[in-house]
Amino acid sequence: MRKSSFFAVPTLALGALLVSAGPAMAHSDHGGASDGAATSTSSESWSFQTSLDPLNNSGTVGDVLIEGQGNQATVYMTVDGAAETFMDGPFPHAQHIHFGAQGICPPADADQNGDGAVNVEEGAPFYGGIGTSLTIEGDTSPDSGLAVERFPGGSSYTYERDLEISDDVLASIVDGTGVVVVHGVDPTVLTEEAANAQSELDESLPLAATLPAACGTLTASQMGEMPEGGADTGVAGGSEGAGMAMAAGGGALALGAIGAGAYIMRKRTVES
Repeated sequence: MRKSSFFAVPTLALGALLVSAGPAMAHSDHGGASDGAATSTSSESWSFQTSLDPLNNSGTVGDVLIEGQGNQATVYMTVDGAAETFMDGPFPHAQHIHFGAQGICPPADADQNGDGAVNVEEGAPFYGGIGTSLTIEGDTSPDSGLAVERFPGGSSYTYERDLEISDDVLASIVDGTGVVVVHGVDPTVLTEEAANAQSELDESLPLAATLPAACGTLTASQMGEMPEGGADTGVAGGSEGAGMAMAAGGGALALGAIGAGAYIMRKRTVES
């Protein structure tokens, strides 16, 4: 794999393909919302969460909590066991809220070309197109689906961001078809064929760069109101990421439950 081709990629490649699997969304000044979609005026609070399970033998796990009021939301994530490095830099992990399809993570038999890996084209009919790009800064629309310089990187990281979720994506989440997917798999865990293949999205990219690594369907949370705080956009990587505090006001996610204090990564044993 060539470092230059991995990090200098067209940012529309992943988004363009996956949006075709679900309702299209246009760029907006607020990032996540479509220019053509009416923004909800509801002040009702809502909360959804999921546990991320590995795909493609990645070993990647995580937890996600999304708390919102109307179209405004705060996304909290912890990810562990992800691909760590590419050449001399951290491996970037594109991550999104997908919507508009079956609302499930693809099974192993979704691998249609027999290379031992479920690629983006093979997974999209299950989890849908990109609705919101969970970047660390800037645009959060599908246009930023592969803006690798604005996604977290490394083997473990904690993510928190306030953003806007469009009406169609929010409706999909409420209907049970909203799915969070983290991309990027260490090529050493893939079959030789998959490890040496180029991405179906762009031939300048290795397949490992865009493969789905972890996935979870969002479900309604039984938790109460989130503590105040966490208005700033931020992301932290490295070995401390799994155990660091998420916001000044607290908010913790451990084994799917929130407790005041710290946002803690769930540790699980993953079968190989």
